[in-house]
Amino acid sequence: MKKVSKVLLGVTVLMLSAALCACGGGKKNESSETANSSSTETTHEGFIFGMTQEVTSVDPHMDTDAATRGVLFNVFEGLVKATPEGDVKPAVASEYTVSDDATVYTFTVRDGITFHDGNAVTPEDIKYSLERSAEIDGESSALSAISDIAIPDDKTVVLTLSAPDSEFIYNLTIAILEQANDANQGTAPVGTGPFAIKELKEGQYLDLVKYDGYWDAAALGDYIPSARFKFISDAQTAFMELKGGSIDALQYLTSDQINTLGDEYNVVEATMMLVHGLFLNNQYEPLQDARVRQALNYAIDRDQINEMMFGGKSQLIQTHGYPTITAWYNADTESTYTHDVDKAKELLAEAGYEGGFDLEITVPSSYTQHVQTAEIIADQFSQIGVNVTLNQVEWSSWLEDVYRGRNYQATVIGFDISSLSPATWYKRYYSTSSNDMTNFSNADYDAAYEAALATIDHEEKHSLYGQMQQILAEQGASVFIEDPADFIAINSKYTGYTTYPVSAIDLSLVKVAQ
Repeated sequence: MKKVSKVLLGVTVLMLSAALCACGGGKKNESSETANSSSTETTHEGFIFGMTQEVTSVDPHMDTDAATRGVLFNVFEGLVKATPEGDVKPAVASEYTVSDDATVYTFTVRDGITFHDGNAVTPEDIKYSLERSAEIDGESSALSAISDIAIPDDKTVVLTLSAPDSEFIYNLTIAILEQANDANQGTAPVGTGPFAIKELKEGQYLDLVKYDGYWDAAALGDYIPSARFKFISDAQTAFMELKGGSIDALQYLTSDQINTLGDEYNVVEATMMLVHGLFLNNQYEPLQDARVRQALNYAIDRDQINEMMFGGKSQLIQTHGYPTITAWYNADTESTYTHDVDKAKELLAEAGYEGGFDLEITVPSSYTQHVQTAEIIADQFSQIGVNVTLNQVEWSSWLEDVYRGRNYQATVIGFDISSLSPATWYKRYYSTSSNDMTNFSNADYDAAYEAALATIDHEEKHSLYGQMQQILAEQGASVFIEDPADFIAINSKYTGYTTYPVSAIDLSLVKVAQ
């Protein structure tokens, strides 16, 4: 067996950030409420981060979106945790080993690590947490690959997989929770992260406070002792609060907005690490024909969307892939389609839709960029006779009806990286997967996916994932548009804000500027 202290993903990360708006692995949504959740807002003197989406649950095993994951990154940790460089590093575990055949993962519990209530983390807590998360997710859980969890002593946890999986370590960022707190995970959870939950007022804010007993307390140094995530559902109102100084940071700004900010703000320019696009329900009758889906890909003008929405700074894509993670990205897919209205009309005519068809695009109203992108798409599709109706819905309705219920025709949304394991990204197009929300079904894709799971050879995996991306592009599984540019404004009195390839708003690196 080889000793591992840090596993490199083997990627080149050029620009990284938390994601705009994306779904996780189909987890259930749970309303959450902590003590003191009255409607009266208290003042907060420390760092305030504006959020246009409210945290959907404080139970990390129930999260369904990138925003929630980004916030809870501060509170909970897994056996390993993501790094800004796109790697994973030990967290609750101080070290681990992986068997040569990638079927046995052995972890050592970190000395002295405690939950926020002061209780020590035990192997039993780890076993409980992994089993709980797997049960909540059901078939869609990456943890379903675990066939056995053994506890040979009070410092060791051994995971045995049902089949070799060299990517499995990237799924073990799943939060470790305290088993004795089982009844309170949705209301008063305790984690092992650098910050603990102090107070949640639904619809208003979530307050966090630095945990003095954090296992890596020395690394926190003079960083901020507390922070507030303030929920402001209207994006324009949030921007006005930023300019007015009532919040200190805000994500997902447009290029026009950042041009109006003065020297009192620093702007972090990154990509959202997001597959942003028009996702198609392949079971909607016109979209069952690949030629229709391909026609929509020819009709879309990705350059126009990029210029209008992101000042031309996004990375255009034509498949489900993250360009900055070069180890797994197939750049050859970028030449699959050009903007060609005549070609789009020709394909529609071949498919029997010469006169076009009606298409409803359902979009979450709380995300301005999704709504505006849908409006641009509607105008572009009108040139080929596709009559678009926009259906703006609340985020909770989108999750229930579109993501879980698959009751939609098309939607503009973005998918972030919930795990650094590519198998989790491409499972959403595997025909029998519970989170195949687009209802895409292709035998060649399924075969390639199964082969990618079975091999532990990196080069073979790279080739197979590349083939899958090519199939998604050529079949027009959806209209993939871009990995959007992300502009994050931070009040210049604070420094240290760092972006990640996964959803993470890391407060542990933020401090008052000297």
